[in-house]
Amino acid sequence: MAAFISILFAATLLLAGISLYISREALSGQDLRPPPFNFSVSNQRLVAAGRRVYDVVESKSVLFPEWIVFVISDSSQTVNGDDGDGDDYASGSTYHCVFPNNMISPAMYAGRLPKSGRRSFKCAMPSSVRGHRPFIAPVLTKSQVNSTPELAIDWASRPHLMRWTRLVYDSISTASDVVLFAKGVNRPSRVRSPSALRCVFTDESTNRQFKTPVTSSEQEVFRCRHPQPVPEGSKIGLTLEIVDDGQQQERVSSKIIPSVAVYAPFQNNDTETQSFSSSSSSSLCACTMVHNVGKFLKEWVMYHSGVGVKKYVLYDNDSDEADDLSGVVRGLVEDGYKVETVFWPWPKAQEAGFSHSVLSLKRSCQWMMYVDVDEFVFSPKWRHATKPSPDMLQSMLPRLNDPGSKQVGQVMIQCHDFGPSNQTEHPSNGVTQGYTCRRKLEERHKSIVLLEAVDDSLQNSVHHFKLRSGVYRSAKVGVEKAVVNHYKYQAWPEFKTKFKRRVSTYVPDWTQKVNLMSKDRTPGLGVEAVEPEDWAMKFCEVVDTKLQLLTQKWFGHRPPNQSSIKMAWER
Repeated sequence: MAAFISILFAATLLLAGISLYISREALSGQDLRPPPFNFSVSNQRLVAAGRRVYDVVESKSVLFPEWIVFVISDSSQTVNGDDGDGDDYASGSTYHCVFPNNMISPAMYAGRLPKSGRRSFKCAMPSSVRGHRPFIAPVLTKSQVNSTPELAIDWASRPHLMRWTRLVYDSISTASDVVLFAKGVNRPSRVRSPSALRCVFTDESTNRQFKTPVTSSEQEVFRCRHPQPVPEGSKIGLTLEIVDDGQQQERVSSKIIPSVAVYAPFQNNDTETQSFSSSSSSSLCACTMVHNVGKFLKEWVMYHSGVGVKKYVLYDNDSDEADDLSGVVRGLVEDGYKVETVFWPWPKAQEAGFSHSVLSLKRSCQWMMYVDVDEFVFSPKWRHATKPSPDMLQSMLPRLNDPGSKQVGQVMIQCHDFGPSNQTEHPSNGVTQGYTCRRKLEERHKSIVLLEAVDDSLQNSVHHFKLRSGVYRSAKVGVEKAVVNHYKYQAWPEFKTKFKRRVSTYVPDWTQKVNLMSKDRTPGLGVEAVEPEDWAMKFCEVVDTKLQLLTQKWFGHRPPNQSSIKMAWER
């Protein structure tokens, strides 16, 4: 009997062990976890940890300098902070970039691209991802505020992250052709022949391709013919194909440039790229590329409006939100000034931005003044004027249709470079008041350009444009008639903020050890942002107060019971 009880007890223990093993296996996370969710670009929603739904925003991504990933949404819907009505930003949604290994980075709204209206975001690449090669494009997700996605993504199916140094980044259509903007195709030492290039249009719904010959290749600007036929209602991607035209046609090798550009056929009512209308009131405009210039903008606009500029177009090259450029622009518009911004985030693309402006502003502007916000056009002949006049700048421009073999299509004005003038911080009453000591000799020049006179290649050096050969010519203005006061070397804290960043394509950043003797570099300053001991009085060879006194007379007033003059832009 005792033996029977022992056997029964052992069997019971064995059954309990088997049951416990089965229960543990049944309750294990491995068995209950759903199979991985394989992500592809066609998926619109992802489930994180089986609890919350995250919308996937179809997008393209480009790696910018300093490990910033620039993400372009395929949607053209506007967001809060833009000039539209706002979208889910205002209703409590937020965006994330999801990188390999589910590393998360907040995606901050950056701006809306010109023409296509697509939204863009910026997110920092996590340091743990930077050592992995190749770089994989992140997934842009939209979710509720204060929640972060934990997604199972098939990263093997994701495209590689595009680089800003080799990229077709924008396009614009005219009545006769398509203009592409691309990096990494031409170099100063090698400009590819148009015959070595083709434009490739891809209908993204069918993957059907159309190719047309390139007719012009210069700097970062390429022109080609419209595709025929044009698919209706389809999103059409656009890029460049590099063809080795030294081989036989049947053995041609080609390279496709990565692209985030899209093609929009020209519309007959698209007035932006048509010729200037004489009925427009903006015969003289000003265009510049800006980055964090909020504190300087009012003085620049108010002064040049007084002497004849009717409209301002600012190509915003990634200004910080803290700079409040949009707020300053909004205030100027409310005060009656015509000021527009064009979102232009591309690194080192100033020349291309100016080329873009020729096409997009030709209808609304006849003459375009290309000067920076620290540059003020001034004529010594204005010194005795009691107030500014809108015809002051206009009087410097030639009358059109004058008889002669060539018409003047560009007026070039020499620059005077001003130094820190013993200032240790930004002068609160403006640069024209605070900086009064300059170098003796003129350096560089800036131009006022007849947009209709610009060569079809759109080639420019920032300072001036190439004009249509045999039809137009450039004319230099003597310093006794006009000069550009360039407040170039400001108080050290101001100068230091722009030390790293040069927006010109062909001018290296100051921190790079190249072209050390270039005139674009600061004399006596190396490749580090370290203040020289004599900075405050550097570049002071001539005391020049002419514009300081003139602007005091035009724009200054003395408040009651105060000894100092208050300028119109000090509010």
